[in-house]
Amino acid sequence: MGWDVTRRNFLYTAALLSSVFTAGLGSIGALLKRPSGEREAVARENPFTHGGRSLVSVAGGGEVKPMVARAVAMLGGFERMGLRGGKVLVKPNVVSGRRNPTTTNPEVVRAVVELLLEAGASEVWVGDMSALTSSSTRSNMEEVGIRRAAEEAGARVVYFEDHGWYTVPCPKGRYLKDVAVTEWLYRVDRIVNLPVIKTHRSASYSICLKNFVGCTHMKERPYFVDRSHWEEVVSELNLACRPDLNIVDGTVSMVEGGPWKGREAPTNLVMASGDRVAADVVGLGVIKSFGAWAMVRSKGVWEQRQIRRAVELGLGAKGAEDVELLTASLKEDPEFEGLMEKARGYLSSGPEG
Repeated sequence: MGWDVTRRNFLYTAALLSSVFTAGLGSIGALLKRPSGEREAVARENPFTHGGRSLVSVAGGGEVKPMVARAVAMLGGFERMGLRGGKVLVKPNVVSGRRNPTTTNPEVVRAVVELLLEAGASEVWVGDMSALTSSSTRSNMEEVGIRRAAEEAGARVVYFEDHGWYTVPCPKGRYLKDVAVTEWLYRVDRIVNLPVIKTHRSASYSICLKNFVGCTHMKERPYFVDRSHWEEVVSELNLACRPDLNIVDGTVSMVEGGPWKGREAPTNLVMASGDRVAADVVGLGVIKSFGAWAMVRSKGVWEQRQIRRAVELGLGAKGAEDVELLTASLKEDPEFEGLMEKARGYLSSGPEG
């Protein structure tokens, strides 16, 4: 039996490496580059709370920039994270060269950059590293329009594979005892996570927690660490860094399939929170409301393996009582209001509730 497992792993790795060679030298270089030293985890406190509860805000039914602005304003504004005069890294989802919702909507990137600069940020960088078997992050950002949107809004773009890495010890980890992360987490003062709401064939879903994978070294990708515990590995990677703010792109959500291609739904919303776990459970409620993806539909939002492991690790909210959900419909959109009513219900209900 042990030999059979080893053989399967060998065949999987061989196929993966074959894809890497097809993708090009950039992916190979990113895989071989070694971390240059050790750093402590980036672990600032969540400033977006009220009465000891994590705030999650959702704005919908409007244009992109007003929705982003309203979602952040409901949390108390960018001021709460001590933004003025600081350098900010914005981390979108650029897993490949496929357009939104496989990747973050470039208009959400544009709006976030503009609002950060308007709020007093001195510099904004937009950075990511695409999947191992994908084209280079540079070509993917250009293909999906994120590079252009970021630069037109006043940001500079960075591709993590072109830069250095640090190792962060993770003593709480079960599958990982340390995580190698991009040096860019330490070259800025604040970090804004900018994921998209989508489903995922290996990790069940991909929102805030999963988006951090793009900040980690290629050797940390879950398929290299433990393919039978994708979800738990995703959560443990997040021990290395807590973003200051998560702004979630739900302009179009992927509600079945994924992460590269799947069923799309025009949810037309933007979510914001300082708590990755709290934001993910609300995003899971959005996915569940469509009833299309069995990996999400069959469990309560708090029973998802990513969420359960994140709660064990103390990465965020532990249950519905720790979350305060705020919503605003910019144009009194009944579809948005109905969607939020369902998502709110899923915060405390069971698998099919």
